[in-house]
Amino acid sequence: MSIMSKSILPLLLSIAAIVSRDEHFATAFMPSSIRRNARAVGGATGRNTFTTLHARSRRRGNGKNSLVMMPQGTPMVPWQPPGQEYAQFVDIYSRLYRDRIMLIGNFIDDEAANNIISILLYLKKESPTEKITLYFNVPGALLRPALAVYDLICQLRDDGCEISTLNLGLATGMGALLCGAGTKGKRTCMPNARFLLQRTGMDTVFQGQASDIALEVANMKKYNDRMEVELSKMTAQPVSKIRADMKRDFYLSSEEAVAYGLIDAVLIPPVMKGFRELRYERDPWTGEQRLVQEEETGLGVFGGEEEQKYGGQAGGGWGTGWKVDEKSGGGYDGDGDNYEPPTQK
Repeated sequence: MSIMSKSILPLLLSIAAIVSRDEHFATAFMPSSIRRNARAVGGATGRNTFTTLHARSRRRGNGKNSLVMMPQGTPMVPWQPPGQEYAQFVDIYSRLYRDRIMLIGNFIDDEAANNIISILLYLKKESPTEKITLYFNVPGALLRPALAVYDLICQLRDDGCEISTLNLGLATGMGALLCGAGTKGKRTCMPNARFLLQRTGMDTVFQGQASDIALEVANMKKYNDRMEVELSKMTAQPVSKIRADMKRDFYLSSEEAVAYGLIDAVLIPPVMKGFRELRYERDPWTGEQRLVQEEETGLGVFGGEEEQKYGGQAGGGWGTGWKVDEKSGGGYDGDGDNYEPPTQK
């Protein structure tokens, strides 16, 4: 073994120990000169130095590879009150309320229903006839609180307040009924949204005498029958068909919901101008499908089949000035770009 390898070996062992985070191994094989410098810099022992250097390296790495966390609370957005020079931060839901937009995205229980009812009443008081937009992504709802929200939406709609509803993702149970309670022609959904129609069971576990349990079950059945009647009025479907469909979970896609009468339209983005369907062809050598590339319009070439002209000019299009009428004798006829002055005879 050469002299150079003997001097480098302890340094390599110490570096490997530092990487493996073995403090005792690092200090045992650390050369005396490095150990003395480490004591002078970090403290009395090499172990303290190792810990200090390791902590410094971790702090340096945190600034480069730190994990960025999403906000855990309600997002805050700037809003400038009328007549003030500076904006203030408000939660995003309050900002949407100022534009008469409400996002219903949680399970509708008693507390959620009370919040929805209070906000709708405030918006109705603020402007009785201005449109209110409701966005739904509801995983479910309790029967009786959701029926209270449904009655209020119907009352606002009948009083002349336009209610626009939009299903963003999934409207389950009573959420589907609320989504269909909007103004006719303003009930929409996204292309990939779904509806789930189902009968609702008991809200909570009910305990008591057998006669009380029977009364609670009969009351729940009565409310479910009422919901089926409301769906029949909304969709123009017979009650017998709705009852047969809701014996089990009845899923509807966006197009099926329109055909069923639950909503009026599906919001489909407009087709981009010039969009063409992708075409594939089989490679004769490999047999794989490959995309057929569209022909690109080169420089100086006008796309389209029509001939490009300027201001209704007669004759040919651009670059056809050399086509001079023979009767003009090679003079300028006002259409071409190859003008030659007339010659005197």
